[in-house]
Amino acid sequence: MNGRERRNKLIQILSESSTPLSGKELSKRLDVSRQVIVQDMALLRAQDHEILSTNQGYLLTGGKKISRVFKVIHSDKEVEEELGLIVDYGGHVEDVFVYHKVYGIVRADLHIASRNDIREFLQDLQNGHSALLKNITSEYHYHTVSAPSERLLDLIQDKLQEKGFLAELKDYEPTNFREKEKENE
Repeated sequence: MNGRERRNKLIQILSESSTPLSGKELSKRLDVSRQVIVQDMALLRAQDHEILSTNQGYLLTGGKKISRVFKVIHSDKEVEEELGLIVDYGGHVEDVFVYHKVYGIVRADLHIASRNDIREFLQDLQNGHSALLKNITSEYHYHTVSAPSERLLDLIQDKLQEKGFLAELKDYEPTNFREKEKENE
């Protein structure tokens, strides 16, 4: 298999996966070194393929996805339930952020698309002896959630509401957080 064929195969593998794939996993599948995978990823990005590098691996982001921001509130013990509800109904938790009156928007990428991602996220938090971001704003926080359709986002919103996880926006909170972030830069 030459380099072009291998890169085409990489795109195929990534497009068929809903979760990130590690360089190690990709190198095994294609019988090349991880360094070759890293080089191929750079070449694919140069060809305008939208490939995201996460702490869990590579993810092709070029598919049709719609996103919505949900303001939520829950206890630390309910994190797994909240994230599980989102991924079980076809959502991908892109990030978590808080809107702090002093600091503004504080955001962290998550890229959680499966129950396994949730377990790894919670394990990383526990092993790192870190607190959840929501704890600096009395448990209020936001998630950008993407899904293949508005119907799935509506379903996720309904389920979050049923569980009591959704919270209402306050008057001082922006409705378009991306624009607010750009204002603060």
